[in-house]
Amino acid sequence: MAHMAMMNKTDEAKFDGRALVKYGLLAGVVATYVAVIGMIATFSQRQVVAGLLTLGQVLLVAPPLGMAYFSARKMAGESGGKILAAGASIGLLTTLPLIGLIILANNTNIRIMFVNISPQLVNILTFGQDSVFVGVLLLLVVLALAGVAGAGLTLLPARWRQALVIGVASTLGIALMSELFVVILRERLGNNFVRLFFQSGVMRWYTAVGIFLIAFGLTLFWQWRGTQVRGRWQQFAAPRQKQVRWSGAGIGGIILLILPWVLGTFLSEVLDNVGLYILMGLGLNIAVGLAGLLDLGYVTNFAVGAYVTAVLTTTSQYGLGPIPFWLVIPIALLAAMFTGFMFALPVLRMRGDYLAIATLGFGEIIRVLVLSDWLAGRIGGPQGILALQNPSIGNFSFSRPEHFYYIILAACIAMLFVSVRLNNSRTGRQWMALREDEDVAAAMGIDTVLTKLLAFTLSAAAGGVAGAIFAAKLGTVFPQSFNLFVSINVLSIIIIGGMGSIPGIVLGAFLLIGAPELLREFQEYRLLIYGALLIVVMLRRPEGLWPSATRRRELQDAMDATSHLGVAHSEVISHGQSANPPKMD
Repeated sequence: MAHMAMMNKTDEAKFDGRALVKYGLLAGVVATYVAVIGMIATFSQRQVVAGLLTLGQVLLVAPPLGMAYFSARKMAGESGGKILAAGASIGLLTTLPLIGLIILANNTNIRIMFVNISPQLVNILTFGQDSVFVGVLLLLVVLALAGVAGAGLTLLPARWRQALVIGVASTLGIALMSELFVVILRERLGNNFVRLFFQSGVMRWYTAVGIFLIAFGLTLFWQWRGTQVRGRWQQFAAPRQKQVRWSGAGIGGIILLILPWVLGTFLSEVLDNVGLYILMGLGLNIAVGLAGLLDLGYVTNFAVGAYVTAVLTTTSQYGLGPIPFWLVIPIALLAAMFTGFMFALPVLRMRGDYLAIATLGFGEIIRVLVLSDWLAGRIGGPQGILALQNPSIGNFSFSRPEHFYYIILAACIAMLFVSVRLNNSRTGRQWMALREDEDVAAAMGIDTVLTKLLAFTLSAAAGGVAGAIFAAKLGTVFPQSFNLFVSINVLSIIIIGGMGSIPGIVLGAFLLIGAPELLREFQEYRLLIYGALLIVVMLRRPEGLWPSATRRRELQDAMDATSHLGVAHSEVISHGQSANPPKMD
């Protein structure tokens, strides 16, 4: 503890005026970058609060606010006035690159090189003021206040800070989805009720205030009463706890069953896409999250399941059937497992980056094969396979997103059951041992070859089922649907949600698949946001947003070991310096 305190004091001592300038200019560079690539102008088209706040303005103040908060945390022990002054300084420094951008836009034809630097962008940066001077002054004030707000967060008690952050996040989240809420509420409660709280699909100011106060109050209430609730829960007898859990599961099941009919066709389509990625995420989690085998070719299993289903259920010239969908599902599953087994054989002795590159190559092999003329006579080549039969039960045909929702839900529940059982099994513990240290696992008597083969094979099963459902849902299969980004998306879900964490996979799928589907006007910035989110998660929460307890302990132990090594190294250097004083001439 003494060593850690010494390190913290050293960090605080290093935080001086030069650090403020560095962080302030870094925030300015970030704000200028998102302006130059057009994000601020594009995001300004989406209003958060009617007539008061746009998403572009939120994006503009986010860099100084976040950087001021990060910087203020390094100034622990300083006076409140100094911390707030530092936050204001960071906000003011953030404006310098933006002011330079405004001057360039007004005095040169910079749009020849940067097409997004338009009069519209200058108008946004100057908050719509006719006078550029007045607009720049307003920009200085707004960003300085954003810096003060970010630094001021660190001065609040933890419970108030948490409630404030949750309140603001809830308000922004609901505001972004306000158009969807309007559609749902208009169908259920009528247009007059919607107009009372929304204006042209955007929240009114008092609606935003109300949502913030509700989220803020509920968070404070849970912080006040949560400990008592948890204490009472622990006092319940085991049968009582089991009864409550089953009751909660029953209520959750009812909600899941009626959800597509409450949300409508469009949101059911979004849920279907999220569900398919949850299914693939649960499968890839076996190889990546449990066994630590970095697989970048997971799209292979997805493609195999889809093409097997297409060939066996189509009525076109490429069909071998048509065979009923329910009989094709186990065939697609076994085909994907066989593919995973065969692709695992050449890479059994590979680790780390080499394994990732090899699996990436397998994914590209599949993409090239389905596009090639060699297989065009069997699977259609670039033109794909059309006229797939819809799944049916008796006279009922699954043809709408609401119908496929139940197939995907059933597949996810089945895979969830398998994942939980594997997590708590002897095989699951072998995978975790393999992930931690393959050499030690082998020394302990674990058959690493068989363990890896089992991980790749079982992991592929979920991808095959997801591909089969995907093909039946679309009614067509095209090679363009099976590119590298499918594998990247599934892997990103696991990393951001939490490796080895089943709830984390669900959360990651909703964040990375559901949110972009609902915000399609920002589709061109999707990969940029992916990358930024991955960087932030790796730096601030390397275990993921909702990590498993085992993974959290492993990373914490690794970080503690690194910290102790760093302290020991510093002590060795300091002792060496004190033991060898400089020679006197």
